[in-house]
Amino acid sequence: MANTGDEFGEWPLKRLMTEVCGSGPKSADDMSYDQAAEAIRRIFAGEPDPTTLGAFWLANRWKRNTPEELAAYTDEMCERVAYAEPAADPVDCGSNYDGKLRTALLGVGAGIVAAAAGTPVVAHSGDRVPTQKGCAYKHVLDELGVRTELSPDESADMVDETGFGFYYQPAFNPAVHDLLDRRDRMGVRTFVNTIETLANPANADVHLGSFYHLAFAKKVTDTFERSERHDLRRVIMFQGMEGYDDIRPGYTKVAEWTEGAFTDYEIETPNYGMDFENEDLEVPRDDVAGASARITEDVLSGEREDHFADAVALNAAFRIYAREDAEDLEAGLEMARAAVADGSAEATLEALRAF
Repeated sequence: MANTGDEFGEWPLKRLMTEVCGSGPKSADDMSYDQAAEAIRRIFAGEPDPTTLGAFWLANRWKRNTPEELAAYTDEMCERVAYAEPAADPVDCGSNYDGKLRTALLGVGAGIVAAAAGTPVVAHSGDRVPTQKGCAYKHVLDELGVRTELSPDESADMVDETGFGFYYQPAFNPAVHDLLDRRDRMGVRTFVNTIETLANPANADVHLGSFYHLAFAKKVTDTFERSERHDLRRVIMFQGMEGYDDIRPGYTKVAEWTEGAFTDYEIETPNYGMDFENEDLEVPRDDVAGASARITEDVLSGEREDHFADAVALNAAFRIYAREDAEDLEAGLEMARAAVADGSAEATLEALRAF
């Protein structure tokens, strides 16, 4: 029977499990927007007991969430996000918060190069987020001597002063940060790992992300379309290394969504200067952050002109192209390499360190 006296509504997580989404991968039903919204309101309030919460997260994982459900989760999260919009109009980089474990994190260098070329970029992440607890944006920036534990307003100022800005999850998205321990105890990814990447704390109208499978990219764009909190005009997603927003060498699938129109295509990265394999971008597993920072410094200074430099330049080109500051990747690549060659990229890093 519905608990109509409940402060949240009629759908406690246990009822959703027994009547809607908890009967198994093949027989479970999808939730409505309102049901999913109520569920995550309860989660953010700490209402479900640990067993029920874990069961609900697992049921969502085996059932697979619909864009309708993800939009509800995202919108309720965004109601709790502390937004700080810079005067600049940046590209929002929403990579997986649980980080990388094997390959260099190139997004910091790529974002700085893009910023130096005239494309403002925002990155956001947490600190050792489950399940991988790998190397994320924060850790590379820390190694580079750039402040990361900023208030949202400071992050917005960083974007306007340097062209690149970092938003720290505990500061702008405390509701999700407060779930960290419970997520860690789960031991597997949950839908929270997806929605936290869609927080968009700078309220940008261009999103850049990554996917393992094309169907996920389509689900993300459908989520943005259904969302009542987002008003994006453009989304670029590609098959990233380790699920991160670093494009993988070789054959790569790209998805584009612009004002409601979705398309996908393939690129061959050797055509853009990436004539090497994923293994060539690996770094010591016990020092991913430190190695990534050293690589970033060397690339931005122009001292490094190897495959890492090519990879940073191409990832910067994707950011430039995403914002439509270049008509295609070739033009973006030229802009990225010019920003390194003329010293602008290195100067942007120094501005970030001085911020």
